[in-house]
Amino acid sequence: MVLPGQPHHVIIRGNNRQAVFIADEDYRFYLDKLIESCDKHMCAVHSYVLMTNHVHLLVTPEKEDSLSKLMQMIGRFYVQYFNHRYRRTGGLWDGRFKSAPVDTCL
Repeated sequence: MVLPGQPHHVIIRGNNRQAVFIADEDYRFYLDKLIESCDKHMCAVHSYVLMTNHVHLLVTPEKEDSLSKLMQMIGRFYVQYFNHRYRRTGGLWDGRFKSAPVDTCL
């Protein structure tokens, strides 16, 4: 469930807990695609944590399908980049991303 206008905590993990970021350039490429994807699919990123084998994002989507389109676009670009760079094939992520709306009321 995605609530437009509401922040969401998003997590995506590497398949079998494998590393999805190896070099500094990997982090930079991911962040560049995150910015590009957010602009295209109307999402605001408030914070992020890129760990070696998973990603946490705090994202507010403007539309109901913004978040899924954002993650699909990043995934498509990043997996292709990663597989080419490290001469590998196949999936990188452990299934679909998980997300949950964050209550902003205090």
